[in-house]
Amino acid sequence: MEQASEPILNRVAQSKIITFNLEDYFLEGKRISLDIKNWLYEGLILREKDFREALDKHDWSQYQDAYIAMHCSSDAIIPGWAYMLIATKLEPYAAKILQGDLTQLETSIYQTVIEALDVSEFKDRLVIIKGCTNKPVPPNAYLLITQKLQPVVKSLMYGEACSSVPLFKRK
Repeated sequence: MEQASEPILNRVAQSKIITFNLEDYFLEGKRISLDIKNWLYEGLILREKDFREALDKHDWSQYQDAYIAMHCSSDAIIPGWAYMLIATKLEPYAAKILQGDLTQLETSIYQTVIEALDVSEFKDRLVIIKGCTNKPVPPNAYLLITQKLQPVVKSLMYGEACSSVPLFKRK
C-alpha cells in the first residue's frame, strides 16, 4: 500500500518575517588599540616637549584606513590635550578615532552606521534582529538597532526565525 506523501512546507521561508543581521553592517578595516604609555617618560609622566617630539617621529601612515581606540594602560594622569594632539596626527590617516577601548570603538562605529541607516523598508513589517554573529558585534549595537527599528516596525523580535523572542508589537 503506497502512502501519498505531501511535501514538507518550510513555514519559516514562507513567512513575511524579515531578518535584520547586524553583522551585515560590520565595517571592514583594521581595529587598533593604541596605547600612549610608550610616549610617556617611564610610562608614567607626560613631558610635553618629549611627548611632542615622540609624536613627530612616529610613522602615522601605518594607521591608514584603520579604526583607532586610544588609551593609556598605565596609571598616568593624561591631560585631554594629549589625546587631542594624537588625534591631529591620526586624522589624515585613520577612518575613526576615539579615546577608549576596542569595545567602545566598535560601538561607536555601529552607532554611526545605524544612525545613517534608512529603515523605511521595515515600515509595518515583522522583523527579527538576528542574535548569532561571527563578527564582533558589540552588545550596545543591539540596543541601538532596537531603538532605530521600533518606531517603524509592526513587530520586533530577537533570535532566529525558528526560535525568536518577542520584543515589541505595535497595537
